[in-house]
Amino acid sequence: MIPQIMRPSVKRLATRGLSTRPALAVTSCQRHRFLSLSSRLQNTNTTTPAGEDERQPSPTTTTPVFETDAPRRRGRRPKSTTSDLNNYTPPPDAVPGSASSYSPASNSDISSLSTFLKSHNQLSRNIHETCSQFGAAHRWGPGENDTGMNRLALTDADKQVRNWFVKEARALGCEVEVDEMGNIWAIRDGVSDRRPTKDGKRLPPVMMGSHLDTQPRGGRYDGVLGVMAGLEALRALKEQNVKTWRPVGVVCWTNEEGARFPVSMVSSGVWAGEIPLERAHSLKEVSGEGKTMKEELERIGYLGDKKCSFEEMPMAAHFELHIEQGPILEAKGKKVGVVRGSQAYKWFTIEVVGKEAHTGTTPYAQRADALMVANSMIRYARYKGEVQGVLVSVGVYQVFPGSVNTIPGRVKFSLDIRSPSDHTLVSFERRLRRKFDVIAERPGFSGLPCSVTWQEDTNSPAQGFDERCCKAVKESALSVLGAETGDLEQALGLVKYQMVSGAGHDSVNTAKRCPTSMIFVPSKGGLSHHPEEFTSEEDCVRGAQVLLESVLRFDREVWREDLNREKAGEQLVRSRKASS
Repeated sequence: MIPQIMRPSVKRLATRGLSTRPALAVTSCQRHRFLSLSSRLQNTNTTTPAGEDERQPSPTTTTPVFETDAPRRRGRRPKSTTSDLNNYTPPPDAVPGSASSYSPASNSDISSLSTFLKSHNQLSRNIHETCSQFGAAHRWGPGENDTGMNRLALTDADKQVRNWFVKEARALGCEVEVDEMGNIWAIRDGVSDRRPTKDGKRLPPVMMGSHLDTQPRGGRYDGVLGVMAGLEALRALKEQNVKTWRPVGVVCWTNEEGARFPVSMVSSGVWAGEIPLERAHSLKEVSGEGKTMKEELERIGYLGDKKCSFEEMPMAAHFELHIEQGPILEAKGKKVGVVRGSQAYKWFTIEVVGKEAHTGTTPYAQRADALMVANSMIRYARYKGEVQGVLVSVGVYQVFPGSVNTIPGRVKFSLDIRSPSDHTLVSFERRLRRKFDVIAERPGFSGLPCSVTWQEDTNSPAQGFDERCCKAVKESALSVLGAETGDLEQALGLVKYQMVSGAGHDSVNTAKRCPTSMIFVPSKGGLSHHPEEFTSEEDCVRGAQVLLESVLRFDREVWREDLNREKAGEQLVRSRKASS
């Protein structure tokens, strides 16, 4: 374990198995600047930083408060504070596995471990080797890694990369379990595991999570980066022999993309209790032979026996590193994004039914052309979306019977609508439903009426993220960038605060049941869900550093809560003994 030390020497760090490379040489002058900047942050924690989007509401998160060894003012001794706990030394009679027996990592320790990850990571190699071996497709350039990906959920390629993940996690000392949705839980023991709870279970772990499935024409970083970075965080902990207070691990979620089985984030949705297990297991693949999720989980050997539930597998927190999948960070010259939540979105399958007829013998006035009616609906939805600030997309379009000389009698298409506001999205959906009925009844061109039906596939309301998790990410981003630049004021300008994710992620579901936050790193050209999706190795590693530091900072906060709870319990026992 890492003792708490405010100014660790190289010799003392080496004896604790930590890197002796200093993360940031801080002079006396720089320390005063650092304190000044910290004070400014505290006084402006509700102010949108320069260049931020003023239209977005301010998050509920607090600003970073940095630990220092600045002398206190003379006077009355204050009560126990965060700083006191950072200097905590375990008593000699502390029970092993109790919070009292643990010494948390200092900021200096955390920064040193982050620096070790930066110089010893295998992140880029693992991303590209696994992508090249398991699902590479759609070559776009001459380079060795210039391909996209086609690794749909529960295919043979997905099975192969899952096997690789399990082997790698076990080599890092993790216990690996698979639940009934195929989610893979790789967890490394914490000090608290030495003293299990009354029911024999471990305290909830601090988890890092994302996914390994891709779009059919996807890239190498969406989801993959988050899982691989989580493994690198575990590798740094193992190689430096660092013990966390709570267990720490990586969860690999199943079918996040929803590209093969048409409900995105379905497995984290089951875990959160938002989607019934039976519905998820019975989902049929979009194309192919119509196999269900359960059938494919069984086929590839990942239908686990562990219940997929936040009650069976609770988490103390969930952190997810992800590429931005948009242009904001790159355009603004930012290196790290602190994500405060995600926008609302819904997926529908729309079916328009007319009547098949011969193209050469049926006059326009006698045609119930489902294709023409569907096209009118899509054009209207796109037009109103632009007017009302709602993103509208159609990604799947099927025409039946699919004959050149037969008027289409049935059309099915997907409809994806998104907005930062739940109210706006609900209002927009109602408008579309009314207008689609009108278009189907009176198409606006010569012809007979059709009918239209809606099927709601996914409903993901806008979701805010946890204040403490966002605080841990902000502090970690400033720590990593401060060490990198040597200029704390410059570091402040390289972080994008209050970001809202336009895409859905598994973190949207975990946020309903445990503290959650996300970390964004830049996407070249804002491109994603495309073979040429790209994030530089430097940005990937920086994101992994922020991920590791965020987990350690949050673990430290959870330890403080557990210690206070433990002390309160001991005090209660003493009081009862005294009264008896």
